[in-house]
Amino acid sequence: MAYRSSGLPSRFPVGTKFVIEGRPGREGKMQVSKRYIEFPDGSFIRLPVHPLTEKSRARRPGRSRSPRR
Repeated sequence: MAYRSSGLPSRFPVGTKFVIEGRPGREGKMQVSKRYIEFPDGSFIRLPVHPLTEKSRARRPGRSRSPRR
């Protein structure tokens, strides 16, 4: 199985499951608590609940860079 730089395989075997667990949140929106890929042999890869986008990888919100004194 070939892996990409993201750590995920480029192809998945038959029987692989993409699992999303969550509960109802505010205003009828779903609040995701777990995301993972489960392979037929029982192994799994955990995925982040809030995946990073290209913009958030370059600059993380909430962190300001102030000059050191």
